[in-house]
Amino acid sequence: MNAADPNEVLKDEVLKDEATLQLDAHGNLRHLLTLKGLDKSLLIDILDDAQQYLTEPGELPARGRSLVGRSVANLFFEASTRTRASFDLAGKRLGADVLNLDVNTSSRKKGESILDTIYTLEAMHVDIMVVRDASAGVPAFIARHVLPHVSVLNAGESDVSHPTQGLLDILTMRQHKGSFENLAVAIVGDIRHSRVAMSASHALSALGVGELRLISPPVLAPEPDSVPGARILDNLEQGLADADVVMALRIQRERIGNLDGIPGIDEYFANYGISYESMKFAKPDAIVMHPGPMNRGIEIEGSLADGPQSVITQQVTNGVAIRMAVLDRVGNTMAPR
Repeated sequence: MNAADPNEVLKDEVLKDEATLQLDAHGNLRHLLTLKGLDKSLLIDILDDAQQYLTEPGELPARGRSLVGRSVANLFFEASTRTRASFDLAGKRLGADVLNLDVNTSSRKKGESILDTIYTLEAMHVDIMVVRDASAGVPAFIARHVLPHVSVLNAGESDVSHPTQGLLDILTMRQHKGSFENLAVAIVGDIRHSRVAMSASHALSALGVGELRLISPPVLAPEPDSVPGARILDNLEQGLADADVVMALRIQRERIGNLDGIPGIDEYFANYGISYESMKFAKPDAIVMHPGPMNRGIEIEGSLADGPQSVITQQVTNGVAIRMAVLDRVGNTMAPR
């Protein structure tokens, strides 16, 4: 990679050794770039920390002071609602000064390089950078170039990784199902282009899930070796059979381009939509999940999304708690300026 031209991000180069880049010399979390390679004990510790930031509906939200005096910049170069809002709330509830920046208000749109944007924010004493980008490898590239006291958190990276989403998903599963060893988890939809599916799969694998099933039309299936240990299926009935957890995904049309063979709306819902009818194949107490945004009537039946099996709004609640736990963890291990 030519540091003089940092916008030329090369996927194979910037993604290598992410797992080791994330940890400091003492094994503490410095950056969160991917869940791939993180060990089970660290994942459980983060889940336990997040659980402490949850309160009952109607109660005041949990707060902390671990980031008082610190600054968090949310750099969202791709659209977001849930992730951006929850990182914003998470930082503020821990006492940080929070700056929200998107591509429409940044000089990157004018041609400024990624590193020049980062150096500008470092000059303003930003301590934590939360990054979402449509290009693969950007969070890791930034993490390799920031000052020693700065942490980088991946808030969604192309079709590669969305680690805090993966964490909130497994937290939601644990709250309803306990341990993972005997669970059958079915993820249904556009697996090939889903960073949510990738992060959830990495976390579930590390936690020893009983069975992971990835169900999609063949054209949207992942590469055979991209998710070791998962069953890759194109039949919804087989995929949902006796499942404990069912997660629906939207079709990532912004990443697909001109890919041929994608089913139309009616065909897709008939064959891959999560509905009351298709949920008859899963266990009676199976939970229904969706990372959002939802396309009701395409990947999920609207009344099912609002029904008693749905834990979709709980996923959103858990998102704030997970992001507080991650911010707190990197804040507590951050080197002094």
